[in-house]
Amino acid sequence: MAAKYIILDTETTGTQELDRVIQLGYMVLGAKEIEVHNEFFSSDVPISIPAMEVHGITPAMLAGKGSCVESESYKRLCALNTPENYIIIHNAKFDLDMLEKEGFKTQMKVIDTLRVAKHVFADEDAHRLQYFRYKMELYKEEKKEADTLGIEVKAHDAIGDVLVLKLFLSKLKEAVMQRFPRENPVEKMVDLTNTPILVSMFKFGKHKGKTLEEVARSDAAYLRWMLSSMENLDEDMRYSINYYLGS
Repeated sequence: MAAKYIILDTETTGTQELDRVIQLGYMVLGAKEIEVHNEFFSSDVPISIPAMEVHGITPAMLAGKGSCVESESYKRLCALNTPENYIIIHNAKFDLDMLEKEGFKTQMKVIDTLRVAKHVFADEDAHRLQYFRYKMELYKEEKKEADTLGIEVKAHDAIGDVLVLKLFLSKLKEAVMQRFPRENPVEKMVDLTNTPILVSMFKFGKHKGKTLEEVARSDAAYLRWMLSSMENLDEDMRYSINYYLGS
């Protein structure tokens, strides 16, 4: 059976441990047709104001809705959850962690377009999906794509972001093919998703603007302090500090 590619996004009540999924949007790209799934869900967890500010989902929009696990979109996602398929998400850890609270643990190969973008577009000022939407002028292609699929495009809406991600994925695949011409681009994106990113520059703190290599020479004690004291240190920053310290 041919592999399917599930391009997915969620919206949630917030970003904390107790928060839950309230919108699930995804496309299933198969050999011949595209499935579009987009559903809203009720939740016992209230929507935080910062979350509402981002995605615009209000409690009234969820009134009378069923739970995520009872939905047709969730059940279909579970049916697709097999090792030959690919799930494609921008910042995959967040959405997969949220879906895991609903009992979904992916068996699919994961492509995190955020991590892939950090590898192949390392010099960009940002790697957010909306940044690339404007930088690559994807918004010029959106309406035609949306009309074909019957989708309304809205910023920070799950299915709207999925459509943007579909367009971005094509650009990302091209960049991967140029960088790694002898490799299968899809499998390479899976590989890059799981490959640590070597951070070269400090973008925060007292050494902002300096390279990690420079700080490793001039203030190695600060880097060691970061490793031992910053519990929420990004995994790529942790990897990079160890790399430049020669650990």
